[in-house]
Amino acid sequence: MAFGIRYNAPVILTFSILAAAIFFINQSMLGGLDGFISLNPYMDFSNPFQIPTLFTYVLGHASIDHLLGNLTFILLLGPIMEEKYGSRNMLIMIVLTALITAIINISLFSTGLWGASGIVFMLIVLISFANVKDGEIPLSFILVVLLFIGKEVLHSLQSDQVSQFAHILGGVCGSFFGFSGIMKKRVGEE
Repeated sequence: MAFGIRYNAPVILTFSILAAAIFFINQSMLGGLDGFISLNPYMDFSNPFQIPTLFTYVLGHASIDHLLGNLTFILLLGPIMEEKYGSRNMLIMIVLTALITAIINISLFSTGLWGASGIVFMLIVLISFANVKDGEIPLSFILVVLLFIGKEVLHSLQSDQVSQFAHILGGVCGSFFGFSGIMKKRVGEE
């Protein structure tokens, strides 16, 4: 029996490859892409070059550890969720999570954003809905929220360079997508 390699989760794999490529290109340019892959907290919406950063900041990462930490979870959880919800819905969930997090961050905080941590937390919470049945709240969802989101709330009391808010909001988005019926389409139904 011959085995081949299959591009099994096109949205997740493409996202991961783009994030890695952008990291290494940015490193070779000594941070020359920072303005395109980070979200400025004082965004000028009249500047058309800043608008794409509402989405592209999720592809930028501060260090190789930051990148590898996020990609580990994205590549572990993402293909399962992309198979369950379909590629189009996975793309919608990533884009909405990035946009909602960006807009609320700009509105409430004076800190910028970069990295896919919000996407990671969206996937962490979303996977707790993997085998949910109608009319039930999975115990795994409750435990994930208590552990992962609770930890982020506690860490938000510390002064560091991590946006726990983005993590929390990613989890909120994952909860919304998991509870809502709008993302129930499967790959075969696309």
